[in-house]
Amino acid sequence: MSVNSLDNKKIGFAVIGCGHIGKRHAEMISRNPESRLCALVDVKPIESLNIQDYNTPFFSSLEELLSSPFADEIDVINIATPNGFHAQQALLCLEARKHVVIEKPIALSKADAEKVIFKALHMHKQVFAVMQNRYSPPSEWLKKVVDSGILGDIYMVQLNCYWNRDNRYYKADSWHGKKDLDGGTLFTQFSHFIDILYWLFGDIQNIQSRFADHNHKDLTDFEDSGFVSFDFTNGGMGSLNYSTSVWDANLESSMTVIAEHGSLKIGGQYMDKVEYCHIKNYDMPILSPTNPGNDYGAYKGSAANHHYVIENVVNVLKGRDSITTNALEGLKVVEIIECIYNKKFDK
Repeated sequence: MSVNSLDNKKIGFAVIGCGHIGKRHAEMISRNPESRLCALVDVKPIESLNIQDYNTPFFSSLEELLSSPFADEIDVINIATPNGFHAQQALLCLEARKHVVIEKPIALSKADAEKVIFKALHMHKQVFAVMQNRYSPPSEWLKKVVDSGILGDIYMVQLNCYWNRDNRYYKADSWHGKKDLDGGTLFTQFSHFIDILYWLFGDIQNIQSRFADHNHKDLTDFEDSGFVSFDFTNGGMGSLNYSTSVWDANLESSMTVIAEHGSLKIGGQYMDKVEYCHIKNYDMPILSPTNPGNDYGAYKGSAANHHYVIENVVNVLKGRDSITTNALEGLKVVEIIECIYNKKFDK
């Protein structure tokens, strides 16, 4: 995809969806010296959003923004709305010839993700899929280790995601827990970690899944826990074990790798710590501290690396870098989750 030359100007951004993540986007845009926050959009009145005063125009719908004179100032629209709106809103933005940054997931189906990619190609615009956990020091380190080949053959990878989501999170007036807007536990809570799995080890096959709903029957339209087994197309076997039924607080997100020449584990609540590393003829380097999770009140989200996302958008549009997570990778995560949900043998 080609992009217009934006070398000599600040990149104009708009953010649609001013919840926790949207506020994070707005703040990171305002802090970036080569970016300019041109507009905010949310269906709720601005007075009810508790959002910082950026002295920026505010609109109640994406359509209102795109039909306004302010639309001419915008190069990129960041979509941070409920998951079920992502694809539809991305298509509107691309039709208006805007680049888009889409919070995970880029869609709730492979078919809708493909529509977004086709439209982006047709309009010659970029689609940035937000998977900011790739920027965490443990993830970057593990990527280098895997790509270097020092582990040899990959035998087994286990991904464990054990979080707490209860009635403090699934509120009656929230989109969380609604099948059409949320999509499911893997889409909203754990797609970041599925992205890391795919980024490191490639595609999966021979998927078998089992789901349970332990304590969310009155809170959500879908499962709260699951076991998934699979094979990597590049060799080796893997498993994903996940739950949001953990009592009171998040437990962990971890990845254990068993390979020909060594073993390792990254863990912590957000896979933000290297807990074990023993590899043949290899000395573990000292890693930079990992950013803490975003503050979601009673909940912590994925690592707070959104500033890297905005930097990448700016660098790509100014011709200085390639996209960290492109639309095809965003599509692949959606496809994997869709396959996991479709390959169930029990529920």
